[in-house]
Amino acid sequence: MSTVLSSNTNRTGLIVPAFALVLFFMVLLSLSMGYLTIPVKDIFLMLFGKITGAPPMDHPMIETYTAIIFDVRLPRILTCAVVGAALSVSGVLFQGILLNPLADPYTLGVSAGAAFGASIAILLNLSAAFVSVPLFAFIGSCATLFFVVFLSYSSRQNAGGLSSNNLILSGIIVAAILSAGISFLKFIANEQVSVIIFWLMGSFASKTWSNFFVVLVFLVLGFLISIFYARDLNLISLGNRSASSLGVNLRQVTLILLVTGSMLAAVCVSISGIIGFVGLLVPHMIRFITGPDNRKLIPISLLAGAILLLGADTITRAVLPHEIPIGILTALTGGPVFCWIFKRSRLK
Repeated sequence: MSTVLSSNTNRTGLIVPAFALVLFFMVLLSLSMGYLTIPVKDIFLMLFGKITGAPPMDHPMIETYTAIIFDVRLPRILTCAVVGAALSVSGVLFQGILLNPLADPYTLGVSAGAAFGASIAILLNLSAAFVSVPLFAFIGSCATLFFVVFLSYSSRQNAGGLSSNNLILSGIIVAAILSAGISFLKFIANEQVSVIIFWLMGSFASKTWSNFFVVLVFLVLGFLISIFYARDLNLISLGNRSASSLGVNLRQVTLILLVTGSMLAAVCVSISGIIGFVGLLVPHMIRFITGPDNRKLIPISLLAGAILLLGADTITRAVLPHEIPIGILTALTGGPVFCWIFKRSRLK
């Protein structure tokens, strides 16, 4: 038995550097693709020179390459990667807390709250200000989360007053109300309606270094909290009574992880718009490799989410004849894949 466990641990330990290596090469490949193709070797030399402070390489297009790489493509690519990672970690937390394989960062209406807040900012013509739309989207997400928790709280529940069924139902109710509100805002938006619709589809166009660092800070914080409570999340999967008997403070852990997952989703939606199915699919796919242990599932899902979303964004940006919002591509591809995963799990 110990030999099997040791082999499984070693196999999982090799997956993390393997996924990290795949992500690194995907970043290089994505940097090279676009309207102007840049050789991967030149990209590697420019990145190496930027990190080490070495003199720039001798190339007639060096100034153009530098502007494209460091001012246009790299901020977008890195922002895309950290958003995919954050959505995946958020999906792991939601599915672990709610004990529901259909849970994802948008189960509690977080995305609907962000969309409603962003739609208000666009309707008030605040999109010219750099922080207005992301700030309103973030505030909408946070307000929605706390209202859903308030709506689902019951002092009669044994597990600290929170029930996964109540949370899901409250999220569905609030999301339906907000969806009607968004429809009304689009109805009265007139010329801004196209801007609202495009934002709701999700996109990484024109992302900046500040967008990347904002998501990165939340991702690092959320990842550290998730890893710290990964063992408790494993025990919660045994049931509330078993987890409590093993020393888990259900109310505290549930609230902390619920807020952590929702904040990760909120900051992602506020930066990139609504991008579905990443937080839903990635944890499912990675469980086939790691099993249900969240101590392994969280870091590998982080890397896998970054790889998946970066690949999708590269396709929309550099492969398709015309760039389409990434939310459309993830929905078109993620929906059928999830149907297959769901049907396969029901047949077992």
